[in-house]
Amino acid sequence: MLEREVRTIEKTPTEARRGGVRGIALRLAIAVGLWSVATALPSSAQTEGDWQQGVRNEVQAQHLDAALTIVAERLASAPDDYEAHGWRGRLLAWKGGWSDAEAEYKLVLEKFPDDAEILTALSDVLVWQHKNAEALEVLNHAQQISPSDPEVLSRQARVLTLLGRTRDARSEYQQLLKFDPDNKEAKANLLENARYELRIGNNTDFLNFANSAETQNVTLTSHWNQRYSTTFGLSTYQRFGQDAFKFLGSGAMKVTAHTWAGIGGAVANDQGIVPTNEAFFEVGHGFHLDNHWIDGLESAYQQHWYWYTGAHVLTLSTTQIAYLPHRLSLTLSVTGARTGFAGTPTGWEPSGWVKPGFPVLRRLTGYLLYGVGSENFVQIDQLEQFSAHTYGGGLRYRFSERQDVEGFLAREDRSQGQIDTTLGFNYGIRF
Repeated sequence: MLEREVRTIEKTPTEARRGGVRGIALRLAIAVGLWSVATALPSSAQTEGDWQQGVRNEVQAQHLDAALTIVAERLASAPDDYEAHGWRGRLLAWKGGWSDAEAEYKLVLEKFPDDAEILTALSDVLVWQHKNAEALEVLNHAQQISPSDPEVLSRQARVLTLLGRTRDARSEYQQLLKFDPDNKEAKANLLENARYELRIGNNTDFLNFANSAETQNVTLTSHWNQRYSTTFGLSTYQRFGQDAFKFLGSGAMKVTAHTWAGIGGAVANDQGIVPTNEAFFEVGHGFHLDNHWIDGLESAYQQHWYWYTGAHVLTLSTTQIAYLPHRLSLTLSVTGARTGFAGTPTGWEPSGWVKPGFPVLRRLTGYLLYGVGSENFVQIDQLEQFSAHTYGGGLRYRFSERQDVEGFLAREDRSQGQIDTTLGFNYGIRF
């Protein structure tokens, strides 16, 4: 306003002359009065924009203590500046002072109860203090104010997941995708939190020493909550002129966020071509590695028992999966198998395989496979015919986050000139 008055005096000399000395004196008096009022105002009124910019500059430079000093000076001169209280809450939260930040946010909300930004910030410090139920109440209020705000919806989904309300969390993520269709967090969590996965498949073995064989598989995996899951499957076999079927069941539990354990078994109408009974258990752990070469590592150990008519097998296996940059992966598995037949001594045989995985296109991934002595012990004809080498590979195409199809081809060169070429596919859907 002072500047506008000065410009007026400068731009109207004719008027000033017409008013005489008295007119000029009056305008000068007004200008001096305005300047006096401006300088008499608190520094907060003069620099309301300056202090906030100073805080932003210090935050950008990661000088949180310096930013807090600016906010403290602002509050000393303007204790009722709720914008400054909001900034103090943010800075305290970033420094780990969650309870003090909570108090600042609640102070602001007493004056402005419908401030969605402060409500979401308050929900964060409540979650960090494990006050998840209270955080959900705050976010429900924020959603009433901003029903389509992705920041509010994503936080609601996370808190619901922490509370074990997986189904409600899925609903929130689905709602989030309506307003933000490309939200990666929602897509990843909907895929991860899909309660069921159904897979169906068929394998055809082309044998140079017998007629072709067929195997069909159907499995259903159910994730009951964040910790427990079950898998049930049915396999049918047509091999050497016989038909057999096998029923499999297993359960798994997350012991910690990155550790799991599982146990299972199978029974079969074996017809002499598959094991009559199976039992197994597995334990594993995932590691996050912060380096340029490996993003993460999964390590698992499994023991598997197979009982055939007149034979039994025990396998001890360890599998390592390395997740590499650029969506690459490398899987290595080593197995020791102890096979025994009625009336004969038992013996151990080693086997192993390696499988590198790689992206082909955005929705298409592939892998290669090489194995040495890689028996799977599912069919009776593999008990004594230890394969020398196995070569193979496959492709998986993802139609969407919930559907994919996989095809694979493998050739197993066994001893005594026997060759088994396997062609298979499977389709999976998550819901």
